[in-house]
Amino acid sequence: MSDATLHAHSPDPDSFAVQIADSIESFIVATTEVAKGDEPDSAIPFLLLEVSQLLLAGGRLGAHEDILPEERYEPDTGPDLDVDDLRERFALLLDPVDVFSEVFDPYEPRKAPVPFRISDNLADIITDLRHGLAHYRAGRTTEALWWWQFSYFSNWGPTASATLRALQSLVSHVRLDQPLAELDGLDTDEDVADDALAEEAGRVMLREIAAPLGIRTRK
Repeated sequence: MSDATLHAHSPDPDSFAVQIADSIESFIVATTEVAKGDEPDSAIPFLLLEVSQLLLAGGRLGAHEDILPEERYEPDTGPDLDVDDLRERFALLLDPVDVFSEVFDPYEPRKAPVPFRISDNLADIITDLRHGLAHYRAGRTTEALWWWQFSYFSNWGPTASATLRALQSLVSHVRLDQPLAELDGLDTDEDVADDALAEEAGRVMLREIAAPLGIRTRK
């Protein structure tokens, strides 16, 4: 049964919400653990897995009919938790492969790629997901689903998709034994020409994530 018709056929209307909430909470817990840096060698493969699983939940939200909040105005969830420390931990953990280039909207012609940071993306995704989780834990299930669905389309969905492509690219370069050029110092704060947006990873990436992927590096 597709999620697009779940609302019309499921004998348990809460099952969809429970599954989505469980997936989101699992992502937050798992990625927060990764950010602690206890196992840096496996961080990239593990993040690839976690973002992939989160996007499955996002796809289910996207395929579902529009979810409408029960109240006209969104109830106050209080201030969002500060993610600056989490962002910095991710940046430290992912250096020097944190910055990557991405086309913001593939359906807008002649749009140049722009630099993003995986660390910024992960922190922004977690902020969106926590906001909905606050509604869910307060018993406002419909409000939580509305927020997760809305923000999936408007922010965390595109952000997670871009992050997944970056992580998948890193792992693919290792799997295919195609190390990238050394970093050239490109950063998200710089105003650079289109042709300067080279892929942001170096041979150090191969040394850092080849071992947990079971790949031997060339001597």
